[in-house]
Amino acid sequence: MSNPSSEPHHKHISIWGVAALGIGSMVGAGVFALLGQIAINVGGDTWVVFVIAGIAALLSGYSYARMSAIFPSRGGVTDFFAIGISSARFERTLSTLYLITLVLTLALISKAFGAYLARVLHQSSSPFWVNAYASGVMIALTLVNMLGAKVVGRVEVVLVTIKLTILTIFIVVGAITLRPAMLENHAHTETSMMFSSVGLAFFAYSGFGLMASAAADVTDPERDMPRAFMLAIGLVMVLYIVLSLVVLGNVTPTDLAKYTDTAVAEAAEPFLGTFGFFLVSMAALVATASSIVANIFSMLNVASQMGDNGALPSPFRKKLVGGGSPGFFALIVLVIILTNFFNLSSIANVASATFLGCYLAVFIVCWRKRKECHANPWLLAIGFIFMLVIFVSFIGEMIIAKLWLQVGLLAAAAILSLMIGWHAPHHTANKEK
Repeated sequence: MSNPSSEPHHKHISIWGVAALGIGSMVGAGVFALLGQIAINVGGDTWVVFVIAGIAALLSGYSYARMSAIFPSRGGVTDFFAIGISSARFERTLSTLYLITLVLTLALISKAFGAYLARVLHQSSSPFWVNAYASGVMIALTLVNMLGAKVVGRVEVVLVTIKLTILTIFIVVGAITLRPAMLENHAHTETSMMFSSVGLAFFAYSGFGLMASAAADVTDPERDMPRAFMLAIGLVMVLYIVLSLVVLGNVTPTDLAKYTDTAVAEAAEPFLGTFGFFLVSMAALVATASSIVANIFSMLNVASQMGDNGALPSPFRKKLVGGGSPGFFALIVLVIILTNFFNLSSIANVASATFLGCYLAVFIVCWRKRKECHANPWLLAIGFIFMLVIFVSFIGEMIIAKLWLQVGLLAAAAILSLMIGWHAPHHTANKEK
């Protein structure tokens, strides 16, 4: 197999540059969309959930860091599957599952965008307005992606800068005015429920995987990539813990239940007033828009790559405007359908589970390449077992809670991935590893 990073390029990204990419990817739609959902489940223990999920992210980030240090590329997780999975069928299955994860992620993020915009413009959580704005932003930002990578990059820089500036103001002021007594108003939960909620919280960290695509542009990836991963995930974990305390220290249980999807913005109102609610809502809208742009771009690249190598059928190979294929635009339509027919909680559960599945596979890839990657086998084993327990607990809790719709969607995603993976096109059946 050819090295994905073999083509000439300029290596100029620093440790801080890679870390900034990861922080920008992680601190976004996940926490704005899911903090309220997690708080409803675990109440005052929300910050503990983010600590546990952060430890899982650090261990998972270690496997990513070691792989990207020795096998630098721009393809990220799908290139890791190509490098470390000996069976072409299983590689295609995992790549398809990752593509489905991107579809679910986009549905979740666009739904969160719609929820925040509906609250800002209509002081309402009406499903009509939420879905209308969610569908509209998907169409608009798909058009932005069709303008090319250069435009996408400029849009991302502006959006990330605005998002982090507003969020920093919110956290600093919120921490100063935090009322510890408010935390006791939120009920604590059983350990089993808390641990299964970690699977949902992991989604808020999952953006660190995008850092792997920067490895090809780092001067010394073996030295810099592990440091960048640990720096980015560590800083984001601290930020999420503080953010959890600020939200629960300022939002009553009643308001949390009423405005679950916009909890972070609701937390700004007690100490910053109406302007604070508006300001943090703007940060949420910018964060979700930024994440939508990045994930559409990633989905376009993954779908194009899988179409070109024959893993996906012919509609993914024909190129139309902006490099998109009929298959890619069909995926955008699927995102809009999911957004309109499923609530945020349902999408979040399934997306979190598929992310956990894909990131578990990276542990396996890194284990198989551990000697080449100079990876510590104990850290890989501990990380894999820890994440496997989270994954199993997460799925088990969905079954115990009889969330059959989410379980059915997850099963459908797994079956579809296997069906596509087991379809072996002639020109990829004999792929060398």
